[in-house]
Amino acid sequence: MQKTLVSLGFAEIDAEVYVFLVNGGPRKASDIAEALRIYKRRLYRILRKLQGKGIVNASSEYPTRFSAVLFEEVLDLFIKFKTEQQEAIQASKEELLSTWRSIIKKDPADS
Repeated sequence: MQKTLVSLGFAEIDAEVYVFLVNGGPRKASDIAEALRIYKRRLYRILRKLQGKGIVNASSEYPTRFSAVLFEEVLDLFIKFKTEQQEAIQASKEELLSTWRSIIKKDPADS
């Protein structure tokens, strides 16, 4: 599963944290850091990034417990992100082509 996530664009460590939460259920940051041998400071950055992407949830209890979003939802988020990327490229296609054409038409002696 970790290799699949990396192939979808996850950083290796992000995939490792996600898979750990999938397999282990909700965990405190200290438990995750200890199990994966990650400094807590780095882990908190990873968890914030994954939360921001909607891949990890945080409880409101203290200490906070982090849990993985269902893999199906992660795939849906990934598809949505890639679709938005594709639409953005499509929307700027003509402008990009125009810029490209102006670059390649310049006389090399002008450079």
